[in-house]
Amino acid sequence: MSKDNNSGKFWPYMILGFLAIGITLGFWTVKSTISMPVRESNEFMLKYQDADKIANEIIEAQQRFDKKYNVEFSGLEKSDFKPKHLKRKPHQYYALKESNNISYKVTTKDGKAVNDANVTLLLTRPQTNVDDRYFKNIKSNGNGEYRVNNLVIQKPGRYILRVKIQKGNDIKYIDTYAYKEKE
Repeated sequence: MSKDNNSGKFWPYMILGFLAIGITLGFWTVKSTISMPVRESNEFMLKYQDADKIANEIIEAQQRFDKKYNVEFSGLEKSDFKPKHLKRKPHQYYALKESNNISYKVTTKDGKAVNDANVTLLLTRPQTNVDDRYFKNIKSNGNGEYRVNNLVIQKPGRYILRVKIQKGNDIKYIDTYAYKEKE
């Protein structure tokens, strides 16, 4: 009696097929990952490794600042811009123009102007750090107001005005979200 049984001869081809699919998907993953740009985070005007190391100190410094001082932002109008496909809670956006005047007023809790704070402003975009601009040691105009005049924005899109206000060991970080329309 002859038995014609070919059922055991296809499994090596199946294993080779799965192996080829795995190698192809692995190659595609590495190739697409390498082609994506990697941008450093500048959340607290520090590298994220440094911010992670001193995260508790940053939180404590901000809490001390909030107990002693008030900060008011002015200079930009509110915008009704809402980003598409944003998975997190949307922020309040401000409208940017070609030339902008931005100010932060720092006062004590009882209303006295703080004129000797160290104020730094970083103008950045959420998706890249190529267009970053730093404004260090912004001086007060005498009544606790720290101004950046004629801030020129040429490219349309989303921006973050990231300010660091330091008074002694007390530090405050404020992110103001802004958007410039296409002209």
